Amino acid sequence: MTGGAPREKIGVLLVNLGTPDATDYWSMRRYLAEFLSDRRVIETPRWIWWPILNLIILSFRPKRSGRNYAAIWDKELNEGPLKTITRSQSEKLAQLLSGEAEAGGIGGEPPQILVDWAMRYGNPPIKAGIDKLQAQGCTRLLLVPLYPQYAAATSATVCDEAFEALMEMRWQPALRVAPPYYAEPFYIEALTASLKAELARLDFAPEVILVSFHGVPQAYVDQGDPYFEHCKETWRLLRERLELTPEQCRLSFQSRFGPAKWLQPYTDQTVKTLARQGIKRLAVITPGFAADCLETIEEIGKENRDYFLANGGEKFVRVPCLNDSEAGMKVIFALVKRELAGWV
Repeated sequence: MTGGAPREKIGVLLVNLGTPDATDYWSMRRYLAEFLSDRRVIETPRWIWWPILNLIILSFRPKRSGRNYAAIWDKELNEGPLKTITRSQSEKLAQLLSGEAEAGGIGGEPPQILVDWAMRYGNPPIKAGIDKLQAQGCTRLLLVPLYPQYAAATSATVCDEAFEALMEMRWQPALRVAPPYYAEPFYIEALTASLKAELARLDFAPEVILVSFHGVPQAYVDQGDPYFEHCKETWRLLRERLELTPEQCRLSFQSRFGPAKWLQPYTDQTVKTLARQGIKRLAVITPGFAADCLETIEEIGKENRDYFLANGGEKFVRVPCLNDSEAGMKVIFALVKRELAGWV
């Protein structure tokens, strides 16, 4: 940027995990290489992990992952649902903030708040989002990792990437990072309302509601990551809000990768066990995801559904994520509005 100080504006950058650009082998390979090369995601020493990743995983996994993504791919938009939903969340948040400012609800002169979105892996990248907002005159930036529960492999790596982008800037914007919101009343209320609305549409009543979070290696938690405690707290608050017992509302962790021990109980094993124990009607909710993606649509909605039915279950429903629904946008808006306090 050249010349004098620009007219001050505030930027809000929503960030989610990421998605490949396409489902072909090379697109998947680029995406997986970026994701699995992140030292926050895979903490195995590089001298061990590099040959495993490059000689084995990136040779075979892109093809299989491409097939999975193809099953949920929007062929008209030519993109995955995570990208579609995150873009929509950004657009709707901009409308909500604009409406609040015009109504005087944020206070004072209507602030100029620009909203954009980025992905930690794949496109659009975080650096491009920061550069774009700065080029539009934003001297203050609120970074919003769309992860309700904090983990070093998710929230922290978003910050790492943003800080690296700032390291290259001569004129850095002031930066705030929205904290995790795993126990916020507005989040728990939105989850509860969304779940109740979905269950009301069913022609059956679930005997068990399974609350499934993305897993992380147990070693990460043993070393101090708060993720497990955050997930347990979300589960507890949701269960109490629904007035269900721990037997009626179970906790589990999905998407484990590799031979290491991950957080337990595992979702796939829990689903199979419940069916074998005689549970016929099951609902699964995934409150660790702000938007539906491969892990919710394919892994829960198809893979785990098949496990349940194959082991004696009869009725299965995957509860959609909050996404860009009215309830979902209330969560993002409440979080952003609070974190902008003092700036607007």
